[in-house]
Amino acid sequence: MTDASDALLSELLDLALEAAGRAGELLRDGRPADLGVAATKSSPIDVVTEMDIAAEKLITGFLAERRPTDGFLGEEGASTAGTSGVRWVIDPLDGTVNYLYGLPTWAVSIAAERDGATLVGVVEVPMRGETCRAVLGGGAYINDRAVRCRPTAPLDQSLVATGFNYVESVRTHQAAVAHRLVPRLRDIRRSGSAAVDLCDVAAGRLDGYYERGLHPWDLAAGDLIAREAGARTGGRPGQPPSYDLTVAASPGVFEPLQGLLEEFGAWHD
Repeated sequence: MTDASDALLSELLDLALEAAGRAGELLRDGRPADLGVAATKSSPIDVVTEMDIAAEKLITGFLAERRPTDGFLGEEGASTAGTSGVRWVIDPLDGTVNYLYGLPTWAVSIAAERDGATLVGVVEVPMRGETCRAVLGGGAYINDRAVRCRPTAPLDQSLVATGFNYVESVRTHQAAVAHRLVPRLRDIRRSGSAAVDLCDVAAGRLDGYYERGLHPWDLAAGDLIAREAGARTGGRPGQPPSYDLTVAASPGVFEPLQGLLEEFGAWHD
């Protein structure tokens, strides 16, 4: 890697860390006691709060001031092409329903891409006091501690997380898949934040994770962090993570889990 590339990666990481830290502080310390729903997305229970919108404005404003020619893709509407070749992929509040209810599992997720490859990923988890980060080829860290995924366990001794879509027809099928899958595993967890689940795979707190219906901003940073911690990630067999299916797991758990998900039709409604 050239010195110029090293310098760019260092700059992008520093900016992502600063932006995520500022947004996390805003969300943690600025949550109003009467927090309400500002809008809905895919269904009446898929909510946006005023704090999602404020956090995205903070992040995009901070990054645009420092790198005005970069592009953006954000959950709450930020979308510009840019001219630098770098695009920031932002979920200002992953786990909005948890946040709305006062549950602690939510995160700020920021990734930087260039030419379709994710170079930097940061997931700030304020209520845990954790900053998860990775640079392509540089390993994964939580705060200043290097992390690795769990050693491979048999599938029936694996703890696997998932999530459920907010559209009724989709979540009903997802529940049916989980019903078939749970007897084959140690157990299933549902945290309510894809970014946190991916980081928990990276940290060895889960053997695997899967979900249908994720958008790029849900998974970009967490996917890189999981891969840099030694986990395997993908979608349907032979495909990358996508809206149809995202899977992340310890190397020996990945293919058996992915195979069952394919058999059970986890990639369709």
